[in-house]
Amino acid sequence: MRRSMIIVMAAVLAAGGTTVYLASTASAATACAPAWSAAQVYVGGNSASQNGHNYAAKWWTQNESPATHSGQWDVWADSGVCGGTTPPTTSPTTAPPTTTPTTAPTTPPTSSPVGGIPKHALIGYLHASFANGSGYLRMADVPADWDIINLAFGEPTSATSGDIRFTLCPATECPGVETEAAFIAAIKAKRAAGKKVLLSIGGANGQVQLTTTAARDTFVSSVSAIIDKYGLDGVDVDFEGHSLSLNTGDTDFKNPTTPVIVNLISALKSLKARYGTNFVLTMAPETFFVQLGYQYYGSGPWGGQDPRAGSYLPVIYALRNDLTILHVQDYNSGSIMGLDNQYHSMGGADFHIAMTDMLLAGFPVAGNTANAFPALREDQVAFGAPSSVSAGNGYVAPAAVQQAVGCLVSGANCGGYTVRSGTNPSFRGLMTWSINWDKFYSWEFQLQNGKLVKALP
Repeated sequence: MRRSMIIVMAAVLAAGGTTVYLASTASAATACAPAWSAAQVYVGGNSASQNGHNYAAKWWTQNESPATHSGQWDVWADSGVCGGTTPPTTSPTTAPPTTTPTTAPTTPPTSSPVGGIPKHALIGYLHASFANGSGYLRMADVPADWDIINLAFGEPTSATSGDIRFTLCPATECPGVETEAAFIAAIKAKRAAGKKVLLSIGGANGQVQLTTTAARDTFVSSVSAIIDKYGLDGVDVDFEGHSLSLNTGDTDFKNPTTPVIVNLISALKSLKARYGTNFVLTMAPETFFVQLGYQYYGSGPWGGQDPRAGSYLPVIYALRNDLTILHVQDYNSGSIMGLDNQYHSMGGADFHIAMTDMLLAGFPVAGNTANAFPALREDQVAFGAPSSVSAGNGYVAPAAVQQAVGCLVSGANCGGYTVRSGTNPSFRGLMTWSINWDKFYSWEFQLQNGKLVKALP
């Protein structure tokens, strides 16, 4: 989205520092808090005990066991042994882990979907802060077919500040731009009509690197201020370029140590906790940062690979129960290997089918079958396509987009690709870059692809 192509293999990453987290110990245990209950709702600051340990909730949670959700970015913080001066004599098989769990999560994720979004949704980006040659489109004039509207873009004051800002496109660049008051009123009207309006953070020009906890905290506060000011439903994470990169030696997507990854996970968890269960969280990574992880992850065990390869995987994994929709950009991409171990290229239905099937079926990361990225729920998965030839490389005619949707949903007309995930009747829908470019080309994406999605049972 306002981006350039990414070269698949880059230079060796210079050695970078990693953050080491040590579990605290205590010489004497305190009294145990009330026993944790799966049915009880806990909020930030609440305490509970399990298996002879006290835990403190970091944010809203229900039915997340403290013993298995107490890593650095998980919902519970381990407050130490309780109930005596020595650890309780429980069986080693039931004792809580002392580090972030490495076992695979329940597949698919078990959290309930955010309400108010249609079973099959049409998602688009609105150039609200710039024109990009397509012309300005006022919020009030966005057609009702668009179920989720992503405001492009919230961008940082500097790459590492974490300070995100969003302003309407200036009138000198966007003749006809509405006033801020009219923009806010239009957002309120869209939401009243059942639409979701999100702040999309990043884009090709908005590199965001949360290298410190201070930047993380600034990110949370500045994004919250934008959400509150404009009355938004959540955020879309559109980190591109060099925003996410894995430090040398960070090779396990389930237990990342790279600060920009760990801090982003923590920041998004904090936003979810602040706004609650109806907070909409979507992500729009490029294939380089997700599906390429099937072959390559970070700089690799011996170094030499592009450290950005697969770098969204730990973020998606950690947020798997908070993620509303993942819609990977199936455009501006090089050829990517699918689950059939064949390379797939942009330009037809095959690419959309193969790339999306990877998310619905799960896949080994860097070829390691013992370390698989787990499948997402059907309702968490959509795919992104350019709305026109001017919107991005990889545009395909509506017939090919619709063939891909039909194959993923019902298994029909899949061409030469065998879908590993089976049929996916709750497949969420389509994302496009962009609503503005779609208007410029007489609403082809909305009227043809959008119509098909909305007609799905």
